[in-house]
Amino acid sequence: MPPPSVARTARLGTVWILLFWLLLGAGLYYVFQVQEQRQQDRYQSYTNSDGELVIPRSPDGHFYVKGEINGEPLRFMVDTGASMVVVSDAFAERAGLQGGARAIFQTANGERPGRVLRDVPVLAGGLSHSRTEVGIGLIMDNDDFGLLGQSFLSQFDLLIQDRQMVLRPRGNSR
Repeated sequence: MPPPSVARTARLGTVWILLFWLLLGAGLYYVFQVQEQRQQDRYQSYTNSDGELVIPRSPDGHFYVKGEINGEPLRFMVDTGASMVVVSDAFAERAGLQGGARAIFQTANGERPGRVLRDVPVLAGGLSHSRTEVGIGLIMDNDDFGLLGQSFLSQFDLLIQDRQMVLRPRGNSR
């Protein structure tokens, strides 16, 4: 059996080594979290000084923007090929979107039954349109996600340049 001072020193050395690795791990975790946040911030939309909504292209090639429908927050994927704004049934229920006309949606996966509401307030970034046509019946893994289609987009001038999309309120030409 080693003398008590050797055993104590070994235990103390083990504690210091363990503390070193814990601090190193925490430091690396912090650095990666900061890096991840910077990456995400690069793809956040913003309103510039001209009142235009600027949406950077994300790494997957799409354009995403935070918004609201009827006051309920969600994340939109901009879909210039969609005829209207479309959300899931679950989101519509949370947002209080009731009624509407029955509709059949033509999707990439075939026909899908749904319903259409008119005059719904939609906000995307800093831009809003209070009389938007909204389709209900989107099937997605995430109910806090919707498509921002032409029923909203057609109210604005749209320009894609330099890996970003710019939505400009009409009458605000340069």
